Amino acid sequence: MSEATVSRVLNGVGPVKEDTRKRVMEAAQQLNYVPSALAQRFALRKSGNLGVILPFLPKVNLFSTYYFSEVLSGIGITAKQRGYDLLLLFREPDEPKDYVNLFRTQKVDGCIILGAQDVPSERAVLDELQQGQYPFCLINQRFDGKTFNTVDADHRMGSFEAVKHLANQGCKRILFLNGPSVYSNSLDRLEGYRQGLAEMKLPYDSSMVLVGNYSRKSGYNLSEAIAWLIKEGRIDAVIAANDRMAIGLLQGLRELGLQVGKDVALMGCDDSDGARLTDPPLSSIQVPFYEVGCMAASNLLDVIAESEHRSFEIKLPVKVVVRASSAAENFSEA
Repeated sequence: MSEATVSRVLNGVGPVKEDTRKRVMEAAQQLNYVPSALAQRFALRKSGNLGVILPFLPKVNLFSTYYFSEVLSGIGITAKQRGYDLLLLFREPDEPKDYVNLFRTQKVDGCIILGAQDVPSERAVLDELQQGQYPFCLINQRFDGKTFNTVDADHRMGSFEAVKHLANQGCKRILFLNGPSVYSNSLDRLEGYRQGLAEMKLPYDSSMVLVGNYSRKSGYNLSEAIAWLIKEGRIDAVIAANDRMAIGLLQGLRELGLQVGKDVALMGCDDSDGARLTDPPLSSIQVPFYEVGCMAASNLLDVIAESEHRSFEIKLPVKVVVRASSAAENFSEA
């Protein structure tokens, strides 16, 4: 029996007669032979690594932020169940994005990209990946006009339902604190906000939309301007596009003598652990980031295993979680 035949049996590749396969497996069992995973991957031209590309953010511990920790947990657990290791890759904002080289050097069999921005350089490198038929998936970002693999949450519906909740509580002047427009989820949330206002017969005013950068500090820095609007009676509620900005705003308003849940209603987005710990507890849009990570890894690994170049676009549902920061009994129609 040739070495090539034995190799095909042990690696599960190529045509082999059933009686030959049985003889090889019996011999391997008698010899207590354990296949080398590294050698198998080399023979199959597979690395066994699933790449995860993350933005490098100075002074931010990504692993302590709710969004990244939940998504990475979902990816990691799913990859482990499928026999894959994770290769984490951090990218500087201005450095060249040579994702294709990761595949050419066989460092990864597929990659999941977090924090992608809709800018020309990002579109170009993603086009290169798609044209080369390299398996990849975007999380929490889509590119209009493209058929990139994506897994996301329904952010549009989240802000739509948040507006409806606040309007049903008696709020009529709802400010929206959004994130940068280079992220599709920011555009989706803005669209949902506008649709929610229309649904509740409330006017849209572009001056009622402010932009932060999804950090707690950006919410805090806008608290003085928002406090002035509250005191002038121009707003009675705020929806922040994530909990970090909402928590920063809540802190700033408190320092300026305003009480969230009484002087103004406030909602965040993510339903992070911090939302339950604020005073008052923060109403928020619950986003299933862990499940997003699981779905991204599972679907991408299916594509890798099947050697198919099919595309997928998955959107998971969200829901509004109401707490004291937007409780009707704490404020009334003005």
